[in-house]
Formats: sequence, structure tokens, C-alpha cells
Amino acid sequence: MAIAFSLFAPWRFVRSARVGQVWRAPVLQLHTSRSVMEATPEDFSQAKSQLGTLKTDPGNQVKLKIYALFKQATQGPCNTPKPGMLDFVNKAKWDAWSSLGSLRPEEARQQYVDLISSLVASENPIQAAPTAAGGAPAFQTIVFSTKDNISTIRLNRPEKKNAITMQMYNEIIKALELAGKDDSVLTVFTGTGDYYCSGNDLNNFTHIPKDGIEQMAKDAGKLLKAFVSAFIDFPKPLVAVVNGPAVGVSVTVLSLFDLVYATERATFHTPFSQLGQSPEGCSSYTFPRLMGPAKASEVLLFNKKLTATEACRLGLVTEVFPDGSFQAEVWARLRAYAKLPRNSLALSRQLVRQVDKERLHQVNASEVARLEERWQSDECMNAIMSFFQAKSKL
Repeated sequence: MAIAFSLFAPWRFVRSARVGQVWRAPVLQLHTSRSVMEATPEDFSQAKSQLGTLKTDPGNQVKLKIYALFKQATQGPCNTPKPGMLDFVNKAKWDAWSSLGSLRPEEARQQYVDLISSLVASENPIQAAPTAAGGAPAFQTIVFSTKDNISTIRLNRPEKKNAITMQMYNEIIKALELAGKDDSVLTVFTGTGDYYCSGNDLNNFTHIPKDGIEQMAKDAGKLLKAFVSAFIDFPKPLVAVVNGPAVGVSVTVLSLFDLVYATERATFHTPFSQLGQSPEGCSSYTFPRLMGPAKASEVLLFNKKLTATEACRLGLVTEVFPDGSFQAEVWARLRAYAKLPRNSLALSRQLVRQVDKERLHQVNASEVARLEERWQSDECMNAIMSFFQAKSKL
């Protein structure tokens, strides 16, 4: 049964046994920015109708934002007296509306439409992935889809925390090639489940080919080089939607993205020295430029795990969102961006990135050469063996 949302009567917020959980609602951070286009009154009316068709409760934080945007769009900035401290529900609503400040009603209307559209879209099946000859799925470890001028590459091994296998490396490269050539305006990279990506699946190192470790290192190095190059050469705006913890190569390549949006519960960890390895994804070059040499060393050499807030402060993440409203807020914003002229965005992106492009390819080659040495070292093999031994004791 569809959930009915009343926009004029008092909202029915889900209450818990702890009053404090209702009291916390006002601290919701409302991420507002000037929308790319302004919705028409007809769009706004349609969004109000669509709101009543939702089958899934989006949660109190999202409902607060919907309420605030609606009030701002229809009445302008908050103009009612602040409720008393013990009037928890009405105070939450007042704080949400008041936090929009002087946001123009037209902008609030557009953000309202985008947010409702994203909630409705999230309840509908995504476009099927492309199929190979004979009708078999083209991808087994990722989901590739295109909708609303956005191509999405979703890592799809949630039971393994989206750890990257050799097959997944190849499939991501292929998906980036498809996304770079299709009619989408931008491409989004994200993960299925609670993790964004837990880095390399270390089982990659347990299958030694008959040609020996040296050949394995060369083959892995060639694949990694092609993988990172696919990000360096990608022609369109590239956005990471970091839905949870990120580890290893999934962190290092983030500096090659144009936007990185993260949920507040995301973490960023590059434990290379713990595994006897060395940085990749061009991070030996990009991280010191983003963070400064000292902070980059703390992350790349000494395994410091960053919170989402720390990563944002250091320039690796563009913006951090409350976990409860993360998907709705981010996808509403991305759909607005996807309305921009496709060629203008692509050409502008290429201009911004071309300055460092040759240098990034050089760094990628140097990092891969170093890793090929590392993978053949006793130090690396012992570290990986220790990892599996520790894991077996859990």
C-alpha cells in the first residue's frame, strides 16, 4: 500500500522509545545549491502527486527536507515563530525550513521536484544491463545501466564487500569504454550494499599460473595499468557516489574523478605497507597535490584511515551527506547536472584534465613497475600470507 504524505497537516514522524532520537532530527544538514534549471508549476504539481505514490517510507530526515522545500517553494523563507524546545516534531520542521535561509522559491521548487523524482526513480527497476551475443549478460561482477542521461557502473559483489577480482577489473574497463561512447551526459561509479569497495580481492594473489610469479606480476601489472588509464582517458564527467567504506585502489583512483560524494559513514583506507605493496591509481602524484606531502604520507605510507569528513577537508571528497538522506540528495543533484549540455560538459572536462594527462600516464606506468617488483618480493608474499592466516582465525 502506498504511503500517504500530508504536506499541510502535522507530519507523522516515526517515534522511538528514546525521545532523543526525535530531538536529533533538526540537526539534518540540508545541502542546497543553485539548481541548473527551474521547474515549472506543472512539474511541481506533478511532483506533489508522485509523492503520494511512494511505497517506501524515505525516513524522517528526507521527509523533513521535503517539508522544508515545499514550504520554501510555496511561502518563501521561514516566517513563523520558533516552537518551544519540548515541541519536538514542530521544532524539527521549523529548523528544517529555517535552515534553507534565503533560498529562492524557484530554486526550492526545482530541488523539491528533483528530490521527489529521485525517490520515485529509486523504486523503479533500473534499465537492464547490455547483453552479449546469445542473450547472456555482458557483466557478472558489475551492473551497468543508463537512465536520465546518466550511465551508472555499480560494483556488484556485496557478499565480498565489492572486492575487485581480475574479472571485475576487465568488466569495469569495458563499462567505462561503453559509457564513454554512449549518449549519457555523465557517468556515476558506486557500490552495491554497505560497502563502496574493499579494494583488491587478495585471492587474486593465490592463483599462481604455470609460468610462475613473475608472469603473474606482469599480467596483473598490465591489467592495472589499463584500468587506471581508463579513468585517466575517460572523456566525460565522472562522479563517485561512495556509499560506504572504500579501500585500496578504489580510494586512490578517486583523485581522477570530477566529483566525489560520500555518505557520512564512509571511510577511506589505503593499507599498502601493511600488505608489503606500494601506491597506485596515480595517488603517489595526486595525493600530495591534494593533501600536501605530510598528510599524503600519513595516508599512503602509514595506513591512516580517513573518515568522510577528514577526506573532504583534505580535498579527496567533494561533499559529505547524512547517511539517511545520502542517496536521495545525491541522485537529485546528479539528475539536475545531467540536464546540462552534454558536449559542453565533456569538452570542458577534457580541457581541465588535459594539463596533467601525460604526467598521469607516466606516474601510472612508474607505479605499476614498482608494484610488479613488490608482488614478487618475499615481503609482499609474507604479508599476504599473514593476512590470510589472521582471517582464518576469525
